[in-house]
Amino acid sequence: MAHCEQVPTAVRTVDSVLTRMRALDAALPHRDGVAVFNRVYLAVTEAVDRHIEDGRFADPRAAIALDVRFAERFLDAADAADRDRRPPACWRPVFQFRRHPGVRPLQFALAGINAHIGHDLALAVVDTCRTLGCEPVDLEDEFDRVGDLLVSLEERVRDELMPGPDRLQIADPLTHLLGSWSLDRAREATWTAARALWALRRLPDVAGEFTERLDAAVGFAGRMLLTPLPD
Repeated sequence: MAHCEQVPTAVRTVDSVLTRMRALDAALPHRDGVAVFNRVYLAVTEAVDRHIEDGRFADPRAAIALDVRFAERFLDAADAADRDRRPPACWRPVFQFRRHPGVRPLQFALAGINAHIGHDLALAVVDTCRTLGCEPVDLEDEFDRVGDLLVSLEERVRDELMPGPDRLQIADPLTHLLGSWSLDRAREATWTAARALWALRRLPDVAGEFTERLDAAVGFAGRMLLTPLPD
């Protein structure tokens, strides 16, 4: 793998975003939908941090840059909502339904993962390439390793937040919703979107329209995942 250039650009540490996530966790009610996703994402970021420290990333500097820029997009959306500003369209359903009694914790976790993977990760790859002076292909190993951690976490989330087997019937609406979204497909689409955005970087109008449509499409999928369900 080609490594990113060692350009003299300051890269914030993973600790900086972990501090913000822990503060958010302490401030929000446990059942709040944003809190549900934040706990999930905090566990992922802690795992990434451990893997960086253990030397499991070929290019630690690139891994840190990608992880931080990725996390900051969620945290900035949370800050915007807290200040009564509109977050990106991909995050709006999570913030709009965060206290809805008919939406289950598993739905909030998956809708947050959908927003973060489907929209934020593509933009974080482009941000990181600009910061480090590299191409998306130079970040593919880091992208794949972060994605693998997310897959393992998604499995754990489903195990921990899934209703008991007596409630999970084939005709249950939650079963239908869970079957309508795939993290693997979302990762594939995100990598394609990141490469497309990088190719469009010298066409800002087209890149802006592409980003806006991506944001809206991911938000629509999130709204479906948060469909209120009967008890």
